[in-house]
Amino acid sequence: MTVRRLPAVVVAAMVAAGALTGCGGESWEKACSTNADGVIECSTDQRPEARAVTGELLDGGDYDVTQDRGKVVVVNFWGSWCNPCRAEADDLEQTYQATKAQQVAFVGVNSRDDRDAAKAFERGFGVTYPSIFDHDGSVALKFDVTQVATPSTLVLDRQGRIAAAVRKPVTVDLLRPLVERIAAETPA
Repeated sequence: MTVRRLPAVVVAAMVAAGALTGCGGESWEKACSTNADGVIECSTDQRPEARAVTGELLDGGDYDVTQDRGKVVVVNFWGSWCNPCRAEADDLEQTYQATKAQQVAFVGVNSRDDRDAAKAFERGFGVTYPSIFDHDGSVALKFDVTQVATPSTLVLDRQGRIAAAVRKPVTVDLLRPLVERIAAETPA
């Protein structure tokens, strides 16, 4: 019995190894450039299409990134347990308020958190844009981001492509000009 099962186990291990090898391939970030602030920016011809990303919102209902097609979408990965997330919360909200009239949408992705703690964080810091509850981190994987740290922020252009990534806490001085520049682009 053990002899017959061994080939199946070997085949399964080989398939798994092949799947993991694909994860170590070229990522979209390598085709883009990193500026002095550590922001990864992709030129319009290098931007990858964001995958179909959906999720359950903290306050109920569902979010689908395609519903914001035609807008610039700022996606912030955060957790109530994350001190740098607390530090950037006001900067994100200020940038959201300053840019939403330019057809800019914000969505948070709350990860590895308790739903009640996440809701309390949003209330306590005055966050008015929606957040996806991503307890297991599966939404981050849908964005095909190979190095998601918490906090991290992605900026999608109006065509739903990843235009920029910031893998550290953001400030208004860093984020607002970046978002405004992407919002001012003429769609191709």
